[in-house]
Amino acid sequence: MKGNVLIIDDEEHLRGALSRILELEGYRVFQAGDAAHGYPVMEQQEIHLVITDMRLPGENGMQILGKIKKQYPFSEVIVITAYGTIQDGVQAMKSGAFDYITKGDGDDQLLVTVERAVEKARMQRRILDLEKKLKTRYSFEKILGQSKEIRDTINLAEKVAPTDSTVLLEGETGTGKELFAQSIHNASAGKNKPFVAVNCSAFPKELLESEIFGYKKGAFTGAMADKKGLFEEAHDGTFFLDEIGEMDHELQAKLLRILEDQSFTRIGDTKPLHVNVRIIAATNRDILKEVQAERFRADLYYRLSVFRIRIPALRERTGDIEEMANYFIRFYALKTNKKISGMDPGYLEHLKKYYWPGNTRELKNIIERTVILADQEILTPDLLPYEILSASQDPVNEDFDGTMEELEKIHIRKILALSKGNKTKTAERLGIGIPTLYRKLKKYGLE
Repeated sequence: MKGNVLIIDDEEHLRGALSRILELEGYRVFQAGDAAHGYPVMEQQEIHLVITDMRLPGENGMQILGKIKKQYPFSEVIVITAYGTIQDGVQAMKSGAFDYITKGDGDDQLLVTVERAVEKARMQRRILDLEKKLKTRYSFEKILGQSKEIRDTINLAEKVAPTDSTVLLEGETGTGKELFAQSIHNASAGKNKPFVAVNCSAFPKELLESEIFGYKKGAFTGAMADKKGLFEEAHDGTFFLDEIGEMDHELQAKLLRILEDQSFTRIGDTKPLHVNVRIIAATNRDILKEVQAERFRADLYYRLSVFRIRIPALRERTGDIEEMANYFIRFYALKTNKKISGMDPGYLEHLKKYYWPGNTRELKNIIERTVILADQEILTPDLLPYEILSASQDPVNEDFDGTMEELEKIHIRKILALSKGNKTKTAERLGIGIPTLYRKLKKYGLE
């Protein structure tokens, strides 16, 4: 079925003829002789398009148009009349009509207009559904866990969300800092405005600067046109700076200015731009230690840490593992079309004993892997990888008989945990470069 159409016209034979034409084209058509009979149809059915005559007994077409656009903004309205005037047409379009058509203009024109109007209505509903799903996905209700640690953290986030205060989220890699940032944004006054995110560790200094602040045409080789920065894109909304501890000192100074007076200058420009942006920053580093080591500006730290929220590591709230595991099992069972109803006690016990350097993200990856491997309805310990089966504070022991890659993966997990998720420290301890570490984290699913 192409869509639902309601025709409101007091001329029964015209109403019936138009209904038959539209039904032959694949539309589901409802009829009403006036507004009084049309409104109940709108209440009971999902109507994509209303076609209404201008002159009707009782309420006229313009009055019907006004009420429908107010009560059902995602339904389109086409006004038709036998006595068309330019003035009426202009008024109808200004009032929100999709189109204004004079009777006798031809069925072909009407069918094309109906198709476009129904498609627009369907698209508006799809966008609305996606927005609702997105807001549901990124909300405090979707953060799993009932432990005191995570509930206290959520309570803090809920309190700061309605304000415009800058927030600093602290926590290890994989604890869900971006989920918290999104949830804070979606519970704020600017929830319908942009949420723009950037990972400060993912770009070299020069590229990160141009991404954040934008540039003027000719500012450097390759700058062929003006480019908006992410701060401009986030105007009236939220700008999320992930891994803020990795930001270069020069960029830190520019960020400080934005926090102080909400202004910045594009690369190659002299005119400052003003924005209204809420900043949420996140880091897996101990920023105070970074300040003491003069790797992070103290003045920027105090600006960013107006409201600090520390997100607990998964090993600090092991009581939540069962709930989270069951959620991920249901999710991946549905995704892979498998009948998996749960996990046996031994499987859960191994999950609780493990130290989870990759936190929630790692748990999610492990569950996905075991669901894919499972041939039975209950997940059992034999499906788990070696490092979880042999879980302890030092997972590598003399009984290890796996491959070199498995050993490397276990060792990287251990060092990542000892470094509390800090990738720079992890790379230093392993004696490898940051790019090499990122490749290995991706290879082993430890991102």
